[in-house]
Amino acid sequence: MKTFSATPADIDKKWIIIDAEGVVLGRLASIIAMRLRGKHKATFTPHMDMGDNVIVINAEKIQMTGKKREEHFYWHTGHPGGIKSRTKQEILEGKHPERVVYQAVKRMLPGNRLSRQQMTNLRIYAGTDHGHEAQAPEVLDVKSMNKKNTRS
Repeated sequence: MKTFSATPADIDKKWIIIDAEGVVLGRLASIIAMRLRGKHKATFTPHMDMGDNVIVINAEKIQMTGKKREEHFYWHTGHPGGIKSRTKQEILEGKHPERVVYQAVKRMLPGNRLSRQQMTNLRIYAGTDHGHEAQAPEVLDVKSMNKKNTRS
C-alpha cells in the first residue's frame, strides 16, 4: 500500500457558510482552522491547500466565556514606545468587529506561507449580508455539533 499524496487535480474545494451568532469564539476558530487546512478530508495532504472556502456571518455577535472580552490585543507601531492595545470588547463594538474572529483563526494555523495562502479562503462579515450567493455555499451548523459551542 502506497501513501496517498494529493495533487492539484485531486483537490475539491467546497464553499461553506457558518453563522457565528451565539457561538463561542475559540471553538468556532478551531473548526474554521480545520476546514481551511482541509484536515476534515480523508485525502488531507499537509503541503497542499486542500481546505474549503469558508464564509462567516454575524461575527459581531460572537460569544466569549469568562473575562475574555477584557483581554487585550497588542501591536507595535514600529516607533520607539509605540506599543498599543485594545480589548476584544472595544474591537467588537468598533468599526471592524470581524477582526477578532480573523485573529483567532490566524493564530490557530501554523505560521508559514501555506497558512497565509489558506487564510485568503476565509471571508468574515460582521452582519448577515455577504456577496457569495452565486457560489451556493453549504450551511455548516456549528451550534448543533456540541452543546458547549454556544453560550447564551
